[in-house]
Amino acid sequence: MRPRRVSVAVLVSLSLLSLGTAQRPASPLPERMADTGGGSQLITAVAARTGSTTGTVTWWDRKGGRWVAAGSAKARFGANGLTEGTTRKQGTNTTPTGLYGLPYAFGIEAAPSGTRYAYRPVRQNSWWCQDNNSRLYNRWTEPRAADCRASQAEHLITYRTQYAHALVVDFNYRRPVRGRGAGIFLHVNGRGATAGCVSVPKSAMRKILRWANPARAPHLAIGTTGGRTAITRY
Repeated sequence: MRPRRVSVAVLVSLSLLSLGTAQRPASPLPERMADTGGGSQLITAVAARTGSTTGTVTWWDRKGGRWVAAGSAKARFGANGLTEGTTRKQGTNTTPTGLYGLPYAFGIEAAPSGTRYAYRPVRQNSWWCQDNNSRLYNRWTEPRAADCRASQAEHLITYRTQYAHALVVDFNYRRPVRGRGAGIFLHVNGRGATAGCVSVPKSAMRKILRWANPARAPHLAIGTTGGRTAITRY
């Protein structure tokens, strides 16, 4: 049987169609997520895999019905990587994946000009309680509560680099589950990986605080590029 001839026009059309498909840009990350928190601002923190200790933080604005990146920075995660937030255990040095609110900001240094978040200054007697037996578990306590052991709490002012500026992450915060973990923040980079927080360079943290508007209900989504902890699942 003789082969059927295909017109040049058809071949060109198919080639252009294939090229257009290959070059079609992926939709912005927030548009591929299951939930973005319902607001018009979002911060995403993405790692390649659960064992990663580095990744990227991007902050987004929703404008005209579309999500647009407002900025990005290199990020650090827990020394033991990331883990599903709903099953995380305290003391594992893992960053909890999930979608979280951002209740308020705090810092040892003054808030950057233009900061709209409630910003709590760190004082000499400011502590974050991580004692599972304390009534103030996963709460700021000033001074340190009598039932919160110093060995089970963070003396915030001693972390002058990391807590120059920070945002509290609503992980295990509203209704704390004992043993799940406490003191998860978005804060300034220290010397290396974190104990479970997400950290970024100081310049990026200052930009985020100037950008974030609580009236626009920003949330923080933490996850991996794929798998069971893919950020698109949250």
